[in-house]
Amino acid sequence: MNKMNEKILNLIKKYNNIVIARHIGGDPDALGSTFALKEIIEENFPDKKVKVVGASIARFKMFGTHEKVDDETYKDALLIALDVPDIKRIDGVDFYKFKDVIKMDHHPEIDKFSDYEIVDENASSASEILATWCYDCGLKMPKHAAENIFMGIVADTNRFLFQGAGLNTFKVVVRLIEDEHINPTELYALLYNRSISEVRLEGFISENMKVTKNGVGYIKITDKDLKDLNVDSASVGSIMNNYNFIEELLTWVIFTEDLKNNVIRTSARSRGPVINKLFEQYNGGGHMYACGAKLKSFSEADEIVDKLEEVCKTYKEENEI
Repeated sequence: MNKMNEKILNLIKKYNNIVIARHIGGDPDALGSTFALKEIIEENFPDKKVKVVGASIARFKMFGTHEKVDDETYKDALLIALDVPDIKRIDGVDFYKFKDVIKMDHHPEIDKFSDYEIVDENASSASEILATWCYDCGLKMPKHAAENIFMGIVADTNRFLFQGAGLNTFKVVVRLIEDEHINPTELYALLYNRSISEVRLEGFISENMKVTKNGVGYIKITDKDLKDLNVDSASVGSIMNNYNFIEELLTWVIFTEDLKNNVIRTSARSRGPVINKLFEQYNGGGHMYACGAKLKSFSEADEIVDKLEEVCKTYKEENEI
């Protein structure tokens, strides 16, 4: 067994109360890995109390049910943070109230906030890291946990189209199918079935996206647009990867007004230029080629478009495109 994997397992064994958290605005990888870990711990250590925290996301209710942490829980609980590189983006808990913390992540590291961490930027997803840890430790994996892990991997690799899908990714997936008997076809349906409203949202984006000289695609979606299309601000997340193979786009970014939370939700992707450092300037971040932020206004959106234009221009010059 890998030494760090063993240390993490022993720390989990030490605590009876365990809280599992992920990044704000949970996606299938964040949700899949956190709820899978809860089920793995409960299966192997039935006496432990395990909670997954964070804001609920109706679209992804198949992963599990979030809970809240009270003051009593904080007194003697272990925090396990998955799929989150920095403290400020941990959702649902006060990080500083925990004595011990475990971190499992595949983002470029921003905060080193634990002595018990697995950070692998070459992994496809936090779900892959979790599965690798679980199998290395010889733990039992419940079928629903395996299904959650599979969906997390599939979503973060865009159905294995992204470079992050490496040899270990496929080894994990084969094992999930062979050993845990998951059904990929059924799970794809859970992830990718969409309402007609979301299909029309994608059409609206495709029709109205502006493209700059150096390949920045962008669109601002207002609250009125969302109401007219009968969707919410979170619906954009499932559409972002659909623009990955458009010849004229090097990067693309969607700014969506969220009046409920008084922010401009921002999600961006890239086919080459590194963009995460730019979004870290706006209290966001993520992967080199997939990231986001929550902006204060559409004026900040204009700033980001201008800066992305410069990033793309430099990238084209350096790569003689």
